[in-house]
Amino acid sequence: MNPTRREFSVLAATSLLGLNAFADTYPSKPVTIVVPQAPGGTNDTVGRILAQKLGELSNQRVIVDNRPGAGGNIGTDFAARAPKDGYTLLLTISSTQAINPALYKKVPFDPVKDFEPIAPVGVVPNVLVVNASFPAKNLAEFLKVAKASKEEIQYASAGNGSLNHLLGAMLSTSTGVPLQHVPYRGVAPALTDVMGGQVPVAFASLPSCIEFIKSGKLRALGVSSAKRSPALPDVPSISEVVPGYVGDLWVGLFASRGTPAPVVTKLSQWVAAAVAAQDVQERFKVAGVEPLTGGPTRLAQLLQEDIVRWAPIVKASGAVVD
Repeated sequence: MNPTRREFSVLAATSLLGLNAFADTYPSKPVTIVVPQAPGGTNDTVGRILAQKLGELSNQRVIVDNRPGAGGNIGTDFAARAPKDGYTLLLTISSTQAINPALYKKVPFDPVKDFEPIAPVGVVPNVLVVNASFPAKNLAEFLKVAKASKEEIQYASAGNGSLNHLLGAMLSTSTGVPLQHVPYRGVAPALTDVMGGQVPVAFASLPSCIEFIKSGKLRALGVSSAKRSPALPDVPSISEVVPGYVGDLWVGLFASRGTPAPVVTKLSQWVAAAVAAQDVQERFKVAGVEPLTGGPTRLAQLLQEDIVRWAPIVKASGAVVD
C-alpha cells in the first residue's frame, strides 16, 4: 500500500530531524582531509594550515591524508567514494578538479556530480621564474630574448597537462614566442633543474618557489594572477605586459555528493572562520597564498568557470594523458 500524503510528511520531517541531530553532534570523531598531492606542495601547505584551524574550531582532530598519483586523480576518486557523512573531505586544487577531465582520456570521477562544494579556501598565482644567470631581468626582456633565440627556449613544469604546462602554452600562444615544454614528475625536481641550469625557465606555484626567489636562487619575471601578489609586490603581473593573461590556482574543500546539507553548512561556516582568522592569514601570506572567501555556491561557480576556461587550452596544447 502506498503511503498517504500525511505519512510522506511525517517521513520527511523525521528524516530532517535526523539530519539536524546528526549535524548537532558532528563531528564526533576525527575528520580526514584527503589531499590528492604529495607532501610539500601548495595544496599540502594549505591543507595543514586549514586542518589545524578546523581542529580548533570543531574541537575535534582533523587529519591530512596525502594520496598523490595520476595528477591527483587517485586521491580525488578515493574521496568521491568515501561515506557521505562529512568525515572524509577533499581539499583539492583547480588543476585537478577542472583540468584533469579534459586532459585524461579516462577520469574515474565526475568533478561536479560526485562532490558537494563546501567552500573556497585560497588562491595561488603561478610565477614565471628563470635561472639566476638568465640574461632577462624582466618579462619584456624575456620575450625579446626568446624571440631572438635560434632555438626554442625550454620551460619546465610539474608534468604534462599540469597548470604550469598550460600556462607556458598560453604564454606562447598569446605572444607568438615559441617555447619548448619539458615535463617533470612534480614541481620540486623541475625547480631543482632550473636552479641547476639544466632548464632555464619554469612556471611554478608561488608557495613552491617563494623561498628560492627570496634567496636569489631564482628570478621571478611575472605572476599569473590578474594583479600583483602581496607576497611579491615588486613582481609584475604577466597581464601588465601580455593583456588578458590570467591563470590562478584555487584551493577548495569538497565532500562526497550526498553529504547532509546541515553538515556542509557547518563545514562552510568553519572554513569561513578559519580563512578569516589572523593567524591563518599570516601563515597564508608567508606561503604566498591569498585567502579566498565564499560558500558552496562560490566554489561551484569557480569550478564551472575553470572547466569552461581550460578545456579549449588543453585541446590546443595537444596534451593527453592515458
